[in-house]
Amino acid sequence: MAEVKLNIPDSKLSFFMELVNQLGFEADVTDFNIPVEHQEFVKNRIKTAKKEDYISWEEARKKLQLNSK
Repeated sequence: MAEVKLNIPDSKLSFFMELVNQLGFEADVTDFNIPVEHQEFVKNRIKTAKKEDYISWEEARKKLQLNSK
């Protein structure tokens, strides 16, 4: 089976997906465009991170009040 990657304009995505569905093809729509502002924010957080600010997953889980099994 072949895999094809296409860049579809947002304005045509709905039409294209309908066509793909009508033809019986399998489609996986993913969009990995991360805004530059978000990239810069993350880079800055990585640069300024301090080891003492990290917490263990167990502690984070408790803070988030998740049930562990």
